[in-house]
Amino acid sequence: MTFEQIIKDLQNKIYKPIYFLMGTEPYYIDKITDYIAENVLTEAEKAFNQTILYGKDSDIGTVINTARRFPMMANYHVVIVKEAQNIKGINGATGKGKNPKPNPLQLFLENPPKSTILVINYKYDTLDKRTKFPKTIERNGVLFESKKLYDNQLPQWITKYVSECNLRIDPKAAILMAEFLGSDLGKVTNEVDKLKLVLSQNSTITPEIVEKYIGISHEYNMFELQKAIGIKDVLKANRIVNYLGKNSNDTPAFLVVNSLFDYYIKVLKVLSSPGKSKEELATMIGVHSFFVEEYQRAAKNYPITKTINNISLLRKFDLKAKGLDAGNSDPVELLKELVYRLMH
Repeated sequence: MTFEQIIKDLQNKIYKPIYFLMGTEPYYIDKITDYIAENVLTEAEKAFNQTILYGKDSDIGTVINTARRFPMMANYHVVIVKEAQNIKGINGATGKGKNPKPNPLQLFLENPPKSTILVINYKYDTLDKRTKFPKTIERNGVLFESKKLYDNQLPQWITKYVSECNLRIDPKAAILMAEFLGSDLGKVTNEVDKLKLVLSQNSTITPEIVEKYIGISHEYNMFELQKAIGIKDVLKANRIVNYLGKNSNDTPAFLVVNSLFDYYIKVLKVLSSPGKSKEELATMIGVHSFFVEEYQRAAKNYPITKTINNISLLRKFDLKAKGLDAGNSDPVELLKELVYRLMH
């Protein structure tokens, strides 16, 4: 089930005995857990019928015994297990040997009490869906995997979330936030929620607003560096490199190199797809159509042979940026050399 399907069912009071929430992106796991914790029971019912356990302080026996309790003056007993990845056996693993003992949680989930809602937060890991345990969960409850977004999906996700907050966002501002905040959706939503406090409804989040309230420079950032390199503006590119070098805690050299590597991969795709429309190119390279012309300009400045050579160069500088074969190179000087060689 998708996140949207799960929330819709919960809103319609369609509850399952087990919600096993796993994966590398904690944001959706927390959102589902919080919704169940806040909405299934009334405030009066929660005192006796909602239990929160923590993996570091619990074992599988405690989880099962708690989940077997019947509710008191309520329809459901809600049991939420946070940090469940720290509990041995919570993933359905059985003992070793020819005749391993069956996992007690597996046995419990074969016939769970209809009055129990057991929510297991299994963050930063997943189950092997080919085994019996996850199949039992899917048969009797909900097995949900929360995956990290790819970098090229982030600006669109940010735009969608901003819209849900009754705000709008400039495409360039969405890219700035994606590059600076990364794929931690919790961090992204926290920053957008802060902007909600200072902006009126239907306001547009611009790069200037991002710089003022989040602290991301709208002039000296990776997007502007890529743009400067694409049009071979040597002076501007070096100004940005100087700025990024002085603020290397926010933007380490290896992240700059990785970003430029992805940039040239996109330029190569544009070079390899003559005749495609702007919309087709936007879909293919994973950017907003607003930015396609910048990649097309770069493709004119960098023939396919030079682009391939630059991709190879970036691979070598990636190792140097990570400290391999770099000696005592200063990060700023390293980036200056890279930018010069990319544009010449």
